[in-house]
Amino acid sequence: MPSGLYVPTMVGVLRQDIALDLDSTAHKIALFNGSIAPNLNTDTAYGVGTYASNEVTGTGWPSGGVALSAAAAGGTSTAPTFGPAGAGVAVYDMGNVAVSGVTATGIHYLQLYADALANQGILLIDLGGDYPVDGVLRVLWRETGVFTWAMGGGS
Repeated sequence: MPSGLYVPTMVGVLRQDIALDLDSTAHKIALFNGSIAPNLNTDTAYGVGTYASNEVTGTGWPSGGVALSAAAAGGTSTAPTFGPAGAGVAVYDMGNVAVSGVTATGIHYLQLYADALANQGILLIDLGGDYPVDGVLRVLWRETGVFTWAMGGGS
């Protein structure tokens, strides 16, 4: 399954049924192994459906994951932001993730979810294989942001 946004969450946000604050540092990152079967068109939340099992935990990485407020080097916040990036484009960005003292194996997926909003899924990243961590868990986002959202055009 490719990486992407959780469609039910984004539709709920656009319909104003879900009050998702993408700038919140309370959102969490959870890790999963390759045994889950994600479907971004129907999946909704951490701990539900395919995310009810196969979570990767370990030393320094608890069940439920780590909040963005403590996911940067030195335990500081990654400070997410969402806003305009140009004509008809919005960008979601944050500082790179660097959590020290982590020992875990079999990490295949990274899930960002809104812990304070019924664990609503925001995005899923498929790492393309299983990875171990022994020391610092790092996620280096693209220089153009975690994701961009084109909102223009159409015929």
